[in-house]
Amino acid sequence: MEKALTFREIKNGEELRACQLVMESFNEFVAPDYSEKGVIEFSKYLNPQFIQQRLVNNHFVIVALDKDTITGMIEVRNHNHISLLFVKKEYLKRGIAKKLLETAIDKSLKHNTNISLIEVNSSPFATQIYEKLGFVKTDTEQVKNGIRFTPMTKKLN
Repeated sequence: MEKALTFREIKNGEELRACQLVMESFNEFVAPDYSEKGVIEFSKYLNPQFIQQRLVNNHFVIVALDKDTITGMIEVRNHNHISLLFVKKEYLKRGIAKKLLETAIDKSLKHNTNISLIEVNSSPFATQIYEKLGFVKTDTEQVKNGIRFTPMTKKLN
């Protein structure tokens, strides 16, 4: 991973840029596996105003930056459930998702040392990526509101 990258909590006003990164990655890598209903449902969730609302309701977002460019982001709910984890296409395979996850886990454990696992509902595209990050499937693939996902968890030490 490049040393120029920094990882920190999202700042007020950066939500739109984070959403643009996620939508760009989603459209290329995830949307092809979703129905039109699933794409619409995901798009509704990915709204800068809704992210701002979630940030004050037990969510947090960590961003990866290359100077001023948001190269990746992770959103976590209740300190134990990954809602979003996306990396800009040009920055894939550089360890950014792993570092975002590690940073999020550190923040979650500082908040509550009793957290023993982190969950995610992985898209079909990301399942192998999450497995490489130490997650295991806890159920078979499901579809809700057009969103295809496989429930997965990672045990924390």
